[in-house]
Amino acid sequence: MIASSNVPTAESFPRDAAEAVSTGEAARAGSYRLLALLLGDTPSQETLGIVANLPHSDTPIGHSISKLANSARSVTPSAIEREYHNLFVGLGGGELVPYGSYYLSGFLHEKPLARLRADLRKLGIERDIQVSEPEDGMASVCEVMSGLIAGDFGIPASLSVQKDFYTKHVGSWGIQFFTDLESATSANFYRSVGELGSVFLHLETEAFTIES
Repeated sequence: MIASSNVPTAESFPRDAAEAVSTGEAARAGSYRLLALLLGDTPSQETLGIVANLPHSDTPIGHSISKLANSARSVTPSAIEREYHNLFVGLGGGELVPYGSYYLSGFLHEKPLARLRADLRKLGIERDIQVSEPEDGMASVCEVMSGLIAGDFGIPASLSVQKDFYTKHVGSWGIQFFTDLESATSANFYRSVGELGSVFLHLETEAFTIES
């Protein structure tokens, strides 16, 4: 991804784009970034160590983070490598297909991917040339949401821009994907990732509905 000058400033942010985002917004961006990290590739031992020590709170999402941290403390690198492969790679395909086009149309590389690419171009966001996977993977759209919130593409995006991207490219299929991940036969560690993603996206959907 590259920085974009086309993303509008959020109404709730000061003119000085260098000023840090609020604690709440930073937590949202961090949650999306965590999901992107865990779904984008097999987590390393270092990543698992970080996840194992994540702080949590007495809230629905805090409870999910606590379960995720406990899972990270008990899984081994070899076990999680097998699990990731069985879930998302497999011989001829994993148990789940974590792409928006598949969830929205039943096929890969269909109109949902074309619409996503068009919206990314409008935002001035480009795929890293070293990445061969299509842009509509759950890890990729979570990465974009994190960047829009945190200002990774220039300045923090307005809530209207965040909502538009979320509604079209994340909320439209993400909750179903994470629900499927929770109940996947091959899931062990990733069952807690599915729960976190489901709880978090339900909160995001509710928050964007209130903002309407």
